[in-house]
Amino acid sequence: MRIGYARVSTGDQNLDLQVDSLEEAGCERIYTEKTSGAAKSRPELERCMEELREGDALVVWRLDRFGRSLKDLVSKMETLEEKGADFVSLTEGIDTTTAQGKLTFHIFGALAEFERELTRERTMAGLKAAREQGRVGGRPPALDEEDIPQVQAMMKDPDVSTADICERFDISRATLYRYVGPDGERRR
Repeated sequence: MRIGYARVSTGDQNLDLQVDSLEEAGCERIYTEKTSGAAKSRPELERCMEELREGDALVVWRLDRFGRSLKDLVSKMETLEEKGADFVSLTEGIDTTTAQGKLTFHIFGALAEFERELTRERTMAGLKAAREQGRVGGRPPALDEEDIPQVQAMMKDPDVSTADICERFDISRATLYRYVGPDGERRR
């Protein structure tokens, strides 16, 4: 069975062109949605994906109607592949029922993976450069080195409660115990 999915971004846009194209392509059932492609929740697309069975084909008018990004598109395509369903994009001429269509889509997938790897490499290079310049990422410590001897002394004083120490240094009890044990001995 060929199942169509059509989407427009705003309520004042019209679905007619997409629906007509999907009917012309032989879609027996068409799911329509009026929501932004950036919206994470697309209930009609989710229903459409749930209905797909092995041997079915999901047909869209254009790729951007289906996926929010290349990464999202590849993820959805993997879901279709797991279900044994095919994918057809009318405007781009992608049809995974053919060898050429499968090749086209795998090239898109390889490009997306390449893009992810480049991003990872740039991030790692940036972190390395920052470390070489003496900058360390991450959250700043809750207690400074100068605070720890003071906290240790307060922990050993029976007149000072744990709550008082936490309030004084604006930290939680768990954070306090990560730095100093109940006996006042340093942990970090």
